[in-house]
Amino acid sequence: MLNNDILRSLRYALKMNNGDLKRVFAQADAPVSDEQLVGWLHKEDEEGFQRCPDIMMSVFLNGLIYERRGKDESQPALVTERKMTNNIILKKLRIAFSLKTDDILAILTEQKFRVSMPEITAMMRATEHKNFRECGDQFLRYFLRGLAVREHAKPAAQ
Repeated sequence: MLNNDILRSLRYALKMNNGDLKRVFAQADAPVSDEQLVGWLHKEDEEGFQRCPDIMMSVFLNGLIYERRGKDESQPALVTERKMTNNIILKKLRIAFSLKTDDILAILTEQKFRVSMPEITAMMRATEHKNFRECGDQFLRYFLRGLAVREHAKPAAQ
């Protein structure tokens, strides 16, 4: 799944405008320009499309964690991955939204996506673990769609 699609999905799920997105990037000490952001938000077949680099997607997700959970200055900064995988994205979203495995299962079940608890926990494991499982694009797409439904159902005060 393209980082651009993930960025657009999260923007929709969290009802963010470009200013909000820039604030999230700034939370992780990586300010972005309007031109960069607009290019990343275009669809692949649109004029002005620019691929969102993996490192910037990692920075955005780190900023989202800081935005939603707070930044603890006494702790070391979150790791910025140079190569993003769907598993890393899923793990960072799980942290940002304070989700437990049961919550992820509920989100996917509401989207009529069949998955078991062991499959989800296998995606959260380290890549070298014998029971590690790759997170596919379809899984991530359904999860992002379900996350948007969940976030839109929350009262506006949150």
